[in-house]
Amino acid sequence: MSHLLEPVGLSQADSEIYLRLLGQGASTAADLSEQTRVPVARLRRSLQRLTEAGLVNRIVGSPPRYVPTPPEVAVDALVLHRQQTLDELRARARDLALHLHNEPTRPAELVELIEGHDALFSTLTRLELGARDEVVMIDAPPYINSSVDLNEREIKALERGVAYRCIYHAPILTQSDRIYHLAKYLAAGEKARVLPEIRMKMMIADRRRALIPLSFQGAQQSTHLLVHPSPLLDALIMCFESLWERATPMSSEGAVLTTPERIDDRDRAILRLLAAGQKDASIGRAIGVTQRTVVRRIAELMRTLDADTRFQAGVQAARRGWL
Repeated sequence: MSHLLEPVGLSQADSEIYLRLLGQGASTAADLSEQTRVPVARLRRSLQRLTEAGLVNRIVGSPPRYVPTPPEVAVDALVLHRQQTLDELRARARDLALHLHNEPTRPAELVELIEGHDALFSTLTRLELGARDEVVMIDAPPYINSSVDLNEREIKALERGVAYRCIYHAPILTQSDRIYHLAKYLAAGEKARVLPEIRMKMMIADRRRALIPLSFQGAQQSTHLLVHPSPLLDALIMCFESLWERATPMSSEGAVLTTPERIDDRDRAILRLLAAGQKDASIGRAIGVTQRTVVRRIAELMRTLDADTRFQAGVQAARRGWL
């Protein structure tokens, strides 16, 4: 009970004085000073804070007396006032963020050099916890740390509605700790895809900031580039989207949704003819099935390959080495 008023920004001493007034009713500053052994000057400052907060009323007289406001009235009003203050602060913060978002970036600020593990961790935290819409990533070696920890920043961002799309370098998913963490991300809402081989790594937050290593090759390193809105950032976004189109989707359990084992010789023939731009009737004649069978199987293959068009399904299959 001694910290009753701590959540609304008042001190422990303020709480104790308020509780004493609740117990004994109207009192003068001298009476309270004698009972609490708090010097009168300090006690009056505390009473002033309580009065301004609406928890105590000052009765004019000689000497003046102080009476407590019932807690069910005073505390509710104080909490409401504090909530209004926080809402105003939140609104101002949004206005400030919008202003900074629209502020043109000077050429000298297009790229920042991030050096050292602490600076890198701070930048990653700022990007992920500050994201509002989407974070996209390419996860590939080399890694700064050999140990693998769950990225709590991503989990928190997903919980507040930020979308995550991540492309993974397939060989790293043979590591039990990484596949375990990936399952956690997928369960929280991450959309993941995998490529057999990828050496480029990056993170892009809200299409406004990108973090990339200084070099995509070599040993582990802690020097990175933070890229601000610029043609370079646009190129990185286009690069990610191109790789995303080529990558294979993963299920919510972390398994690759499409595998060569699910494609038989007839499917391979259909996909080859699709990639060549053949029509349904031509494909049916070539493989000896009806046009209806071709249409049904193409629709199934398009869903399997996460392709929007039939031509794209053929291209996707070729890129993944199925043909």
